[in-house]
Amino acid sequence: FFLSLKLGNKTKGKLQKQICQVVLDHFEKQYTAELGDAWSSVRDVLTSPWCWQHALLLNRFSQSPGLESSLAEQGYHPAFPAAFRCYIRRTPGRFPSQKHQAGRLKEYYLLNAASLLPVLALEVKDGEDVLDLCAAPGGKSVAILQCACPGHFQCNEYDDLRLRWLEQTIESFIPDPLINLVMVSKLDGRHIGDLQPEFYDKVLVDAPCSNDRSWLFSSDPQQAVLRLMQRKELSSLQFQLLRSAVKALRPGGSLVYSTCTLSKAENSDVIHLLLSSCRDVVPVDISEVARGVSQEFTFLSGMQQHELLVLPEKGRAWGPMYVAKLKKISST
Repeated sequence: FFLSLKLGNKTKGKLQKQICQVVLDHFEKQYTAELGDAWSSVRDVLTSPWCWQHALLLNRFSQSPGLESSLAEQGYHPAFPAAFRCYIRRTPGRFPSQKHQAGRLKEYYLLNAASLLPVLALEVKDGEDVLDLCAAPGGKSVAILQCACPGHFQCNEYDDLRLRWLEQTIESFIPDPLINLVMVSKLDGRHIGDLQPEFYDKVLVDAPCSNDRSWLFSSDPQQAVLRLMQRKELSSLQFQLLRSAVKALRPGGSLVYSTCTLSKAENSDVIHLLLSSCRDVVPVDISEVARGVSQEFTFLSGMQQHELLVLPEKGRAWGPMYVAKLKKISST
């Protein structure tokens, strides 16, 4: 995602060579079929890191006098005024990232602004029991704590390396009294529902997916081919994670599913399969969420009311980000 930092100074011609052709060819075929005319403008953004944008999520637990006025001077404006202190601007470029320092809270988190939409859709309220099922690197966990104080908050990550990244992120953004509310776990997300049935009010499933942005710049063609071959297996994992999330939810609780891919097989198809196989789950209309931020994001038209897909475009290069919301009802 931060390729723009390394590649920003290189010429456009050189950058074209960095693109992994086997991945681009695969995307070209799939996304032309799935997105139609929208694909060509999306492809132009995804293959042009120099036009990518970065948002700053300000940390409410850190004192940062002058930061907001400094951002305003540089052309940044608030993107989600009611929910987060998140600043974006229309032009590309990025703010310097802050290094992790033990015992010192960071002032802001750099992210793709679209990645806050799943947290916005989840609508966590103070005192609720919340599970972030696939939490690393931790941006969405941090965002949840920016807008609510859960009663119990479990941040789960199964991968060792990503788990350390998650722990460091939480340590960098969350102060001591509140950090005690956060339980970091290393469990297989597919089994959490069996281990903690009907325990949570809200569950976020930001699922492992084929990351369209980074895959396009795979430096190892063999690895890229392997990824594309294994891509079909991801939807099965995503479905299992969702089934587990439903089990972990209390009746009346809701879950949000998100990915950073455009792929219908990993997005709408997975949600459709869950809705058709789980009788205790119903879709929740999130069209109001999309309407509220339509100035900042471009959404694919023709989606169901319980889902949205952010399409990157020049000047609004956020996404891809798929978001769907479901509610658990009593199965009796």
